[in-house]
Amino acid sequence: MTQLASLYPAHLATVRERAEAALGVGGFDHLVIGAGAPLRKFLDDQDFPFVANPHFVHWLPLTDTPGSWVVYSPGSKPKLVFVQPRDYWHVVPAAPTGYWVEHFDIVTVRSAAEAAQHLPQTRAAVIAPTPAIEGVQVNNPQAVLDYLHWHRSYKTPYELELMREASRIGTRAHRAAEQAFRDGGSELDIHQAYLKAAGAIDAELPYANIVGLNEHGAVLHYTNFDRSPPAQSRSFLIDAGASAAGYASDITRTYAADRSSAFQALIDSVDTAQQGFAAKVRAGQSYPELHIHAHHVLADVLREHGIVRMSAESAVASGVTSTFFPHGLGHPIGLQVHDVAGFQQNERGGTIARPAGHPYLRMTRVLEPGMVVTIEPGLYFIDMLLEELRARPEAAHVDWAQVDAFRPYGGIRIEDDVVCTQDTPENLTRDAFANV
Repeated sequence: MTQLASLYPAHLATVRERAEAALGVGGFDHLVIGAGAPLRKFLDDQDFPFVANPHFVHWLPLTDTPGSWVVYSPGSKPKLVFVQPRDYWHVVPAAPTGYWVEHFDIVTVRSAAEAAQHLPQTRAAVIAPTPAIEGVQVNNPQAVLDYLHWHRSYKTPYELELMREASRIGTRAHRAAEQAFRDGGSELDIHQAYLKAAGAIDAELPYANIVGLNEHGAVLHYTNFDRSPPAQSRSFLIDAGASAAGYASDITRTYAADRSSAFQALIDSVDTAQQGFAAKVRAGQSYPELHIHAHHVLADVLREHGIVRMSAESAVASGVTSTFFPHGLGHPIGLQVHDVAGFQQNERGGTIARPAGHPYLRMTRVLEPGMVVTIEPGLYFIDMLLEELRARPEAAHVDWAQVDAFRPYGGIRIEDDVVCTQDTPENLTRDAFANV
């Protein structure tokens, strides 16, 4: 907490500076950011769990204050319009405290309608979820959003410290999940062990945990949670993160029950490749080129383990590697798991297209210091994609007996969160595993 307190003033100064520039680009005098409100379930009087607007959380570490607002007018102290309702149905948010409160003028109100009375009504860029909130005209001006999104790619030291904490929490929970797997737990058992170690409920995670045993590791977003363990647990893939004041970690690991198996050897090869890709998270590195490079390296892994019999160049050019590695190498991460501006051309907007043949890549920018990205290569044995490959001429270059031997293990994904610096990248995930 002491370190966050020392880092926060400089962070807020950076956020204010970016806000002033964004307002200038858009031609506005005030920036008004709503925390948002819970989404109502269809035909019901209950809400989904609240998720705060990331633009709001960028200013201050409040993640559970629906209806509240941040107001910034250049030259003035930022204002927090804090909604603290009179309510006996729900827990009322406690009055703001902590290292950041002295940097805000805080106005406490009892309702969203009352909050609206404290917001500027003219020449304001109002960034909030739509539809419009009663008494507030939400406009979400694109020029302002483009500028803010672009610069949110570059994390401040304060943000990086929160992401380190999210990695530490996630690492503790991953260790508990692996132990639950090795103890013979079901997918639900493993998930619950993760939650307990993270000190979280599902709604507090940055995304829904992926916990897959055996063949379920071949479903990229598997979230079913079988209640009973399989007759034999051969393999375990977990993709799960944690949050710290709204900042996310995104971590994936794959384990073999038998550490002497051919599947463990394949995991080891993917792990070595993944660490090589993470080491290339350096200033000036094109992320799409790194993704293509990953396909070539994984093609060599497939050949090394007897799965394909073709050169890396042929395997990539023919699309064979996409059968086994059908998703992108990773994505930006920060206040959102799939953070903003991954395709943005510059601070004025625009789009950098994905390379042909790689429709699921989530980032196309050149890496620069301050960016944080995930590096998550994978190799999978997905029945649907394998059947499509079997019908193509390249099928002759695949050892289908070896493929069938690996099918019961599902697949492999290994994912770290990596900071691009001026020099050697900082691997938040590996550092956490080494020190937690």
